[in-house]
Amino acid sequence: MRRPRIVIAGASSGAGKTTVTLGIMAALKQRQLQVQGFKVGPDYIDPSYHTALTGRPSRNLDTWMMAKEIVREVFDRGSRDADISVIEGVMGLYDGKDPLSNGGSTAEVSSLLDASVILVVNVASMARSAAAVVLGFQQLDPQVKLAGIIVNRVGSKGHYELVKAAIEQVCNVPVVGYLLWQDEIDIPSRHLGLVPAIERGEMAPLFEVLGKTAEGSIDIDRILELAQFDAQWHAPRPSLFAEPRRAPFVRLAVARDSAFNFYYPENLELIEWYGAEIEYFRPLDGEPVPLTADGLYLGGGFPEEFAAQLSARDQVLASALQVVSCGMPVFAECGGWMFLTSSLADRAGTQHRMVGAIPAAVQMQNKRVALGYREVTAVADNLLLCKGETARGHEFHYSTASFEPQNWPFAYVSEGRRGVNQEGYAKGNVLAGYTHLHFASNPKMVKRLLRACQVYRESRLGLGRATAVRGEIS
Repeated sequence: MRRPRIVIAGASSGAGKTTVTLGIMAALKQRQLQVQGFKVGPDYIDPSYHTALTGRPSRNLDTWMMAKEIVREVFDRGSRDADISVIEGVMGLYDGKDPLSNGGSTAEVSSLLDASVILVVNVASMARSAAAVVLGFQQLDPQVKLAGIIVNRVGSKGHYELVKAAIEQVCNVPVVGYLLWQDEIDIPSRHLGLVPAIERGEMAPLFEVLGKTAEGSIDIDRILELAQFDAQWHAPRPSLFAEPRRAPFVRLAVARDSAFNFYYPENLELIEWYGAEIEYFRPLDGEPVPLTADGLYLGGGFPEEFAAQLSARDQVLASALQVVSCGMPVFAECGGWMFLTSSLADRAGTQHRMVGAIPAAVQMQNKRVALGYREVTAVADNLLLCKGETARGHEFHYSTASFEPQNWPFAYVSEGRRGVNQEGYAKGNVLAGYTHLHFASNPKMVKRLLRACQVYRESRLGLGRATAVRGEIS
């Protein structure tokens, strides 16, 4: 089979790869092609852009959070029926988990998928020196297929021609286009209200400009040729979705709106694969936890941007507190964890009441508090993990939580680049914390969650064990 694919990597963070990626995606969409987006690394914002632009769920490819064969499986599942897959890198091409190897980097993913790489280089205030930059990327790992260069933030067409001549002479790699430094095609700062803006459709005019600009200054035909050059693809044997799909036997409520929208597609798909029907609801619109639910999943997002609105949703808050009190299994990540606490104070210091299911208070900070990979080990048996069992994910938040540390029921021992800490909250039917877990790192988590939902369902409906045993997950 053939799966045309191309990687858009950056020489560094801030080189402009997101702008270039979206411009290329938009130009391809304007040609009526089915475009599938992917993002290297544990990011939610860029995939949200991809999804809004392409109309297809963008997926993360991360060789640290999931095994390499699962990365290939995620790509295989996501790229089906697409005319081309565009894979946006993370940080610089060779930046990843380990500064001494390609582990966790865009380079590793490109090699794993046997995909050609377009390198985006910021050449502001640069001419022949751009050739030295590209040469270094070529020589660091010759196994990486560096197939083309796009130069960003050029001052003029003449500046582009100088840089292009220098790079092609020294590096013998084609420069396939450029973007001028102009405000109208700059992606807005990743402020916390971006995803809601995407949901409201406010990014459509920017996407249109990006597509037209890319079509005018980037050789889209050449990019299509490069994507087709190594398009041969051997589908991997499924490992993440290897078991037969189960018929639904429980119903899981999932909050999904402008405040709660950070979910890995594979997390939701695994939940359905193992036997849950997902029932989405919108807390911001005043929709309470569905009465028919057997469990609740509160993902991350931007509750702080809508704290006053959420605080005024009496029925929503009461419903969430009620299901916790009734013993419903509840899993909450980052924004969902913040929502379950007693209060959330915004950056101005104004406190807003939240659900009150967890005795903690959240305070927004002016600077980022945490960013990076996390491997968590369960302190005791909880909703997803047995004591001592591990899973992988990441943290990214601007808030802190205050609580009485004495006898606090920490969920995990969390290990990251900055050391080891205790994190989260695990008590009875509730598991919550700042860590976004990727279920692909330990699929048993999904089975345990649905088993807990089944037990709750039997109790809620007054069913005997025999009536539901056919659907039970072993």
